[in-house]
Amino acid sequence: MKPVFIFSFLLLLIAGRPAAQSSKTVREYFQLQVFHYTSPEQEQQLDRYLQNALLPALHRLNNPRIGVFKALSNDTAADKKIYVIIPFHELQQWTQLSNHLQKDPKFLQAAADEQNSPNKAGIYDCIETILLKSFSKAPLLQIPQLKGDKAQRVYELRSYESSSEKRFRNKVAMFNDGDEIGIFRQLGFNAVFYGEVLAGPRMPNLMYMTTHASMEARNQNWKNFGSSPAWKKLNAMETYKDNVSHIDITFLKATPYSDL
Repeated sequence: MKPVFIFSFLLLLIAGRPAAQSSKTVREYFQLQVFHYTSPEQEQQLDRYLQNALLPALHRLNNPRIGVFKALSNDTAADKKIYVIIPFHELQQWTQLSNHLQKDPKFLQAAADEQNSPNKAGIYDCIETILLKSFSKAPLLQIPQLKGDKAQRVYELRSYESSSEKRFRNKVAMFNDGDEIGIFRQLGFNAVFYGEVLAGPRMPNLMYMTTHASMEARNQNWKNFGSSPAWKKLNAMETYKDNVSHIDITFLKATPYSDL
C-alpha cells in the first residue's frame, strides 16, 4: 500500500471521529445557586442584579435557559431564598464563568450594587452553591411546555438523600434504568432537570425539579403518580428497595424575568 494512500486513509478516519462523537447527547452540568437574604431591600437589589446584570450576561454567553425562582415560603420565612439554575454543556464553562463575568463591562456596570455593596450589608446574606450532573436519561435542562399563566405555576424542587453511595447510585438507577423518568414524563410532570449532586451540603443526594400549572394540578399529578400501575410495579421491585433516607421538598414560583 502506497504511503500517500495510507496517509489519506488515516485522515479520513480522524475526520470521521468528531462526527460520530457529536451524534451523542452530552450530559449537562447544572449550577444551582441559592441566595439567602433577609430584608425587602435585599430582595429588590437581588432582582435588579439578576434581571439586569446576570441573566443578560449569561445570554451574551449563549446560555438562554436560566431559571430564577423564589420560595413560596419567603413571605413567612426569616431566611428568604432565591434559586438560580444555570446549565453548562461542559464543566470548563462552569469553572470559567466568574472570569467571563469579571471581564464583561456591561455586566460590571449593571452589577454595581452587588459588586460595590458595603462589606457587612450586602444585597444577600450568603450564597449556597450546588453543582450537579444530569441523569443519562434526561441529559438536558428543559423549558417547561406548559400553557396558561406563568405566575400560577408551581415549581417543585426535590432532594433525595441516601445513607450510602451504593444506595444513592441505586436510586439514580431507578430513575434511569427503572425509567422513573419515563413515568413522570407520561404523566405530564414537565421536569426541568434531574441531577446527581457532585458538590453540595446534603450528599450523597440527587435533585430534580418538576413544573405544574397550579398547586391543584401538582396535587393531582402526584395522586396520578401514586396510583400509576407503572410506578406501583417499579416501587415493588426488590432491586430498588430502601434507597432513600430523607426527602426535602421546596415549592417555588418563577420570577417574571426567568427563562423557565
